[in-house]
Amino acid sequence: MQHQPVGLKANLHQFILLVIINAFVGGMVGMERSVLPQIAEVEFGLAAKTAALSFIVAFGISKAFANLFTGILVSRLGRKKMLLLGWAMGLPVPFMLMYAPSWNWIIAANVLLGAHQGFAWSATVVMKIDLAGERNRGLAMGLNEFAGYLAVAIAALASGWIAGTYGLRPYPFYLGIGLSATGILATLFLVKDTHGHVATEAVNSKIKRLDNIFLDTSWRHNNLGSITFTGLVNNLNDGMVWGLLPLMLSQRSFSLSDTGILAAIYPAMWGISQIFTGRLSDYVCKKDLLMWGMVLQGIALIGLAFSHQFTFFALWLSLLGFGTALVYPTFLASIADNTHPFDRAHSLGIFRFWRDMGYAVGALLCGLLADWAGISFSITSVAVLTVLTGIGANYRMHCRTDHPGVWKWLGSKVLWEGGRQRMVLEGNKV
Repeated sequence: MQHQPVGLKANLHQFILLVIINAFVGGMVGMERSVLPQIAEVEFGLAAKTAALSFIVAFGISKAFANLFTGILVSRLGRKKMLLLGWAMGLPVPFMLMYAPSWNWIIAANVLLGAHQGFAWSATVVMKIDLAGERNRGLAMGLNEFAGYLAVAIAALASGWIAGTYGLRPYPFYLGIGLSATGILATLFLVKDTHGHVATEAVNSKIKRLDNIFLDTSWRHNNLGSITFTGLVNNLNDGMVWGLLPLMLSQRSFSLSDTGILAAIYPAMWGISQIFTGRLSDYVCKKDLLMWGMVLQGIALIGLAFSHQFTFFALWLSLLGFGTALVYPTFLASIADNTHPFDRAHSLGIFRFWRDMGYAVGALLCGLLADWAGISFSITSVAVLTVLTGIGANYRMHCRTDHPGVWKWLGSKVLWEGGRQRMVLEGNKV
């Protein structure tokens, strides 16, 4: 196998292309984020929250299992072919959503959408980690998630405006046709595989191979297991916001256009902030970022549960987005830090399996809680779980010796030597 140079500078053009393609992947899920809950109620008469959120359950389970098979498909098909497979899964989705004669068609479309997201997003994640190398993993994941979730926000905003202006169907889903066609063509003709970069990195890796990749990633390894469970809870609350926020806003007499704006604020803040938080995770102890991100999410969720005005919803959704931005690129960079290059794709797939099962668990659990005790109770319950999960991960994980804690990093002095700025950390390293 031919070895390839590793690093962002040496692979900048391919890296930028993959960032753009991941934005198309994010746009595919964003197009339905602000309108499907209303379609469930208005067009199909689904009053029960559990039934209305069933499309998220289907999406979450499908995406989770697509992620689980990522490692197998990467070794058999290669990264590029897996990305093409993801786009092939996504191509029928906008047409099914536009012309669905029953709610079962919507669920089927979201099964395909989940598979598309699992294969395509996983492929771009793995390929960008392959290209970036160890020094810039956090930055690479920050840019990856920035592009994906900013596109979720833009598509949610656009589809909400289109739905409010022209109706719930079919117009909001025309966006998906353009995204899927462009994505598959760009992948087919422009993307190059990254097997050679993995081989280059594996030669110098000092990380031991995992004994059992599934068990170690799922729970047994202190760092990997903590990251995986925290990821599940993070997506549990994201699935809840995806499904219940539009219904809450509808109950409180917000228009479709306002709902689209508010549905976009959360992923927009999430996406934009990751340019900073991803890079931050290259310098500080990752378990600190996970704890503070989950705590901020919990505070924001409690605020959402008791808000009634547009301004307060916007404020709490912004905080929720920032809290999520602290953890999301950190998850992926942490998995890569704790796995050998040859185990990485498989371990990332297992992590993303459990993380995205959070969508299904969150939609089902929160739908049941909302039907039983109301939306505010459901959101508050998840807020408490989110905070406790962050604290638990911080207790169980350990830091790399060359990464300081957040507070030591913030308290470090900036010195100038030879015209260059460098960080000098005071005290002992964590």
